[in-house]
Amino acid sequence: MINSILRVCTNQALPSLIRRCSSELATGKVDVLPGQADVGGVLTDTYGRKHTYLRISLTERCNLRCQYCMPEEGVELSPRDSLLTTEEIVRLARLFAASGVNKIRLTGGEPLVHKDIVKIVGDLSVIPGISCVALTTNGVTLSHKIQKLREAGLGALNVSLDTLVAAKFEFITRRKGWAKVIRGIDDAISHGYRPVKINSVVMRGLNDDELSDFVELTRDKCVDVRFIEYMPFDGNKWNYNKFVSYNEMLDVIKAKWPSLQRLTDSPNDTSKAYKVPGHAGQVGFITSMSQHFCGSCNRLRLTADGNLKVCLFGASEVSLRDIMRKEGSTDEQLLEVISQAVQRKKAKHAGMFNISKQKNRPMILIGNAHQFYKLYIKPNLSCVNKCFSMLLQPYRCYSDFSHVTSSGKVKMVDVGHKAVTKRMAQASACVILGEKVFQLLQDNQLDKKGDVIATAKLAGILAAKNTHHMIPLCHSVPLTHINVDTHFDQSSHSLLVSSTVQCCGQTGVEMEALVAVSVAALTVYDMCKSVSHNIKITDIQLNRKSGGKSHDYVQS
Repeated sequence: MINSILRVCTNQALPSLIRRCSSELATGKVDVLPGQADVGGVLTDTYGRKHTYLRISLTERCNLRCQYCMPEEGVELSPRDSLLTTEEIVRLARLFAASGVNKIRLTGGEPLVHKDIVKIVGDLSVIPGISCVALTTNGVTLSHKIQKLREAGLGALNVSLDTLVAAKFEFITRRKGWAKVIRGIDDAISHGYRPVKINSVVMRGLNDDELSDFVELTRDKCVDVRFIEYMPFDGNKWNYNKFVSYNEMLDVIKAKWPSLQRLTDSPNDTSKAYKVPGHAGQVGFITSMSQHFCGSCNRLRLTADGNLKVCLFGASEVSLRDIMRKEGSTDEQLLEVISQAVQRKKAKHAGMFNISKQKNRPMILIGNAHQFYKLYIKPNLSCVNKCFSMLLQPYRCYSDFSHVTSSGKVKMVDVGHKAVTKRMAQASACVILGEKVFQLLQDNQLDKKGDVIATAKLAGILAAKNTHHMIPLCHSVPLTHINVDTHFDQSSHSLLVSSTVQCCGQTGVEMEALVAVSVAALTVYDMCKSVSHNIKITDIQLNRKSGGKSHDYVQS
């Protein structure tokens, strides 16, 4: 009811607000406080969110060829004359500033390859109402341009860096340049950018083993390392098995730095800030998937070809370029189209599982392509061939199974000769609850049963410790770490259960990880079945293992 009233009131007020903005732009007078012009109208959506932050993609081109950025089939770049000109970019920026935007971030592609990058920064930084012009770059050419950018008025800087290992950087980007990026970060700090924000997308099996290394970087450098949850996008073959949640990352870091302190976030911050006491810099977590921040979103995006996107994950776009290039078009018409697009913005995105199925631009055609990954995992053909050869045998073949003798008798594997090494395994399961049970569980309203989530986690931990009692041929392993985590997925009304188990021993802990998620999921079923028996446990699987003589494994 309240939203309906707001919609009516807002729509009635829009024409006068639009005319006022257009008049101020024509006269060059913006008689308002910086960042506050008309924030109650043109750029305020039906949920009361005031959009004061505009991200502008300057180009679709990039000087790296990241595997995680481009779809496998590549992307078709827009013709040059389809992209916004420098003059058009500045015109739109003035329009948004007069409507309430006070911060602009320049992205790409790679914005530093744009021939007018310094001029654009300078032109934007003097627009009335703009308090900060920021830039996100891959950092490869940053050292060469940092001084001119600083002089032009660049106020803040983000550098995309997903690994601190030079060889891994070259593998990911298909180019050399890691040392140039590190030098660019150091040069930016020396030019007064404190902190330099480092954006690092965390993906299981690729760089999740570098969390502590990135935190260590903050010891002596004035940087703000922001760990970004892996997000689904068109062409990046998103897979939940590669997803590392905020809570899991936090647990890993706190295991090494128990004194890690939570900092106070500013309004509209996308990053949850933390700091290790005594470190020069800090870290943060951008939790777009596990704990979305749609309710405080104040961002709009302008693509290099002039389309306005009100939501990063939404496929809906409107072309401002076409309106500007139409003969006789006015700022008032542009403002009306912008306002209508903002009014259509939804309350929140569709959830990571639904997003992964939706059609949208590849991220390089929107901006900040570093935030989206795909991982190429080659199939183990030797294993496939072995399976086929076994299936074609005219008799039973037992010798390939470690727990069975050549005659078919059960045996327990002798691990006495194996070296003691650090081993780790991660597993997951999905509990499809249905809408009613999901809501009750999410709101913790199952009063008769108590805290379902806490009980399930405890059950999973206890089960992992007792795996050798339940699985006949499993060894008793001295476990050093067990973590069971859960995540609610609104879009599928499911509870996702994940586990991480570690040990220093002579055999792996895959079964312990699988048992942990299985028992945790069964505990959820047991405690919720009084509400509904229509609960399904699916997708119990091993996601990753490491350590031991055999090769590391990552679920594809």
